[in-house]
Amino acid sequence: MGTVCNEEKKKFLREYRDSIRRIKRIESEIEEIRAIKMGAAACDGAGRNGWKSDLSGYMASLDERERNLEKEWDSRKRLYEEVEKTINRLEDTQEQDVLFYRYIKGLSWWEIAEQTGYTERHIHRLHGNALAHLDFHKDVIECQCQI
Repeated sequence: MGTVCNEEKKKFLREYRDSIRRIKRIESEIEEIRAIKMGAAACDGAGRNGWKSDLSGYMASLDERERNLEKEWDSRKRLYEEVEKTINRLEDTQEQDVLFYRYIKGLSWWEIAEQTGYTERHIHRLHGNALAHLDFHKDVIECQCQI
């Protein structure tokens, strides 16, 4: 079994926030498609932006994004469970807090310091320790680090 390096650990932990970002983008795309259609409808169906009065293109585009949104929500749930379980295996609750606030809540270093009452320097130290102590099960992540 290979060693899991810190960059791979951080990449895994970031996946949850990446999923949230993707969800927001898809929701924004859906909102934009609806706004475009409403604008085209207000122009008597004159058909700006490629949909004309034909609803099939609009519906197909909307349906595709809604399916993508549903898949991404499923992915987000799975990622949350994996990341949370991994973080909660840490023995030190301060280390758990730092990883939770950083990778699940998406807080900046100073926001984590403010939330926990520690200095940013101490937060960085806890983060480094947490990464060092983080234990990954073989089915979650594994990489060979070059030393």
